[in-house]
Amino acid sequence: MLMKPQHLMRTGKDLILATKPFAVDSPVKSWWYVLSTGGLLALAVAGTFTHFHPVIRLGFSLLTGLLTLRFFVIYHDQQHEAILSHSRLAEVLMQVFGVLVLSPSSVWRSSHNHHHNHNSKLRGSNIGSFPIMTRDNFLKSSRGKRFRYLFMRHPLTILFGYVFVFFYGMCLYPFLNKPREHWDGLVAAVLHVAIIVGVTWFLGWTTLCFAVLLPFFIADAIGTYLFYAQHNFPGVSFRDSAGWTYDKAALESSSYMKTGRVAAWFTANIGYHHIHHLNARIPFYRLPEVFHTLREVSQPRITTLHPLEILRCLRLKVWDVDAQQMIGVRGLKLAPVPVPHPAVVANVDLRPKIRITSKPR
Repeated sequence: MLMKPQHLMRTGKDLILATKPFAVDSPVKSWWYVLSTGGLLALAVAGTFTHFHPVIRLGFSLLTGLLTLRFFVIYHDQQHEAILSHSRLAEVLMQVFGVLVLSPSSVWRSSHNHHHNHNSKLRGSNIGSFPIMTRDNFLKSSRGKRFRYLFMRHPLTILFGYVFVFFYGMCLYPFLNKPREHWDGLVAAVLHVAIIVGVTWFLGWTTLCFAVLLPFFIADAIGTYLFYAQHNFPGVSFRDSAGWTYDKAALESSSYMKTGRVAAWFTANIGYHHIHHLNARIPFYRLPEVFHTLREVSQPRITTLHPLEILRCLRLKVWDVDAQQMIGVRGLKLAPVPVPHPAVVANVDLRPKIRITSKPR
């Protein structure tokens, strides 16, 4: 691949236009991915209900969680109209899937589209994304507000994304705030509880764990972390609205999650997140093609699934405006020592002060 000189690198509208030739869906290929993934998922779910040895059922449970993750990214692409945008059948199928996986279409579209349009803004980016506060705002906030903020970004909240992010955040909370607009959030929550009760009553706790709880826990924990790390990583940038541009937000505030082929398959190439944010209409199966074709997107800000890299991402808490970087809790406690202006220092009386404790005789 020929390397372009730095001054010829496209930005802004020109760069977005350069991605348009890739934002073309192949319905045959898209249906193949939907049906093949759906078929494998159905077989894996069936395996969790069998009377095989618990180790085998555990394997099916793990596979169900990973295939649910892959199908969710495909669902995510269809909701962006990147694939099968003109298929009524695909729309109905994905709406049903969204309800079943606690991510109803009305909630997902409204919050996720907002996220794309406000990615990395210091104000307005909290909807559909993890909240972000500046260091100064955090230190000025009440204890209650600090607790809520840190709770939403806590590793355990991400690990238990099944409960906090999906069941509550994507179903109950939106419905309670806008019941008419997000009635499908209540449907998803009630249906999920009904499934849990039904499976437990008729098939027992073991089947519940293998067929429902563990797959959801795996898919939602990985999915929540991926979404977190793709916008909260060392080297990420946040800006005020005045200095914000769509292409910079995509390339500087969305990471490239570098993975192996197996992880890339199960995550349906969502690791090419900077390209997805540059043009959400590019089908997931064309993202690697864009990466290897356009010079402007081939040198992204990288994250990985290495344990140390995960730890580095999870430690990030607030945006330090002065340092222009994300910092952790330790950085919050190290308040900068103000350095007085030289003119102020020159006017300071440095003569020793004598305190008179009694009147002179």
